[in-house]
Amino acid sequence: MNRFFANASGFGYYHCVSRVVDKRMIFQGVEKEVFRSIMRKLERFCDVRIATYCLMGNHFHLLVEVPPKGSLPPLTPAILLERLALLYDHATVATVAEELERAEKSGNEAWKRSVLARYEHRRGDLSIFLKELKQRVSIFMNDRLGRVGTLWEGRFRSTLIEGGEKALLTVAAYIDLNPVRAGLVARPEDYRWSGYGEAMGGGRGAARARHGLGSIQREGLENPGGACPWKETMERYRCLLYTDGAEIAGDESAGAPARRGVSPEEAVRVVESGGKVSLPELLRCRVRYFSDGAVFGSSAFVEETFGRLQEQGRLGPKRETGARRMRGGEWGDLRVLRDLRVRVVETPRS
Repeated sequence: MNRFFANASGFGYYHCVSRVVDKRMIFQGVEKEVFRSIMRKLERFCDVRIATYCLMGNHFHLLVEVPPKGSLPPLTPAILLERLALLYDHATVATVAEELERAEKSGNEAWKRSVLARYEHRRGDLSIFLKELKQRVSIFMNDRLGRVGTLWEGRFRSTLIEGGEKALLTVAAYIDLNPVRAGLVARPEDYRWSGYGEAMGGGRGAARARHGLGSIQREGLENPGGACPWKETMERYRCLLYTDGAEIAGDESAGAPARRGVSPEEAVRVVESGGKVSLPELLRCRVRYFSDGAVFGSSAFVEETFGRLQEQGRLGPKRETGARRMRGGEWGDLRVLRDLRVRVVETPRS
């Protein structure tokens, strides 16, 4: 999937979603912990970065940063063996180490390069990262549940996200607010299996989660590989998550359903304009644009990506313009490539 396009900085950002077959609620606490452990190990092995994530009972959301092709330093034997130890047993690592040692002693550089090349192609590749993640989780879950067959509902879906602070933080907040919208917790920081919850929890994985969220603040985007300090990141991101309140009471007479969110006591106000809801309020709903919009960002970014797709012959010849306005809320200058007309904004069910 990262054969799509990178952003201006060279890094590509993707919102990825995958669901369990039949939408079965199979991930509980232990399963989510194992899922996260596998995800973090593969994140390091494949040299991608998780900006934020959310693991739900029957699906997951990831905001993934993929490096530009050719930007990663070549694998060395020492780095390879360190990475292999994350995913493979001691016997496998020892076998590879022995082969590398024999190649080194023989002076056969081509042999050594061939061993490294077996794993080099798995680095910086979104499709390989997600394929291995889903496969490894499937093996664990099938063994745990005593089942066989497909665990996931088809391939994963991914949307290319513009590499600017506004688009990235909008999607990140949408992901981290999933458990609040589903009524699982009252506040996003109370859900431990999300990027924001892990960052706020201060546990063993907090540093990586904080770095992920800091990497999509303007300081991190201006310094690839870096991140905004956590104190500033926490204050800004918390304001985004809590802006304008979270919960809307339903109005049966008007046919307006209730929308879950943080408690009214913690909300400042609900902003309505012309029958549309504000961007912060939209983040509390299920927004299909974030998973089905194909490309998400400013009008200029969507048009640029549209032009490249058109040059490659990947779009219909009758399509003349790329950026499409989004329905259902006040989106400002944000646009998508794919125009959605049905159920673009929904209140999620628990």
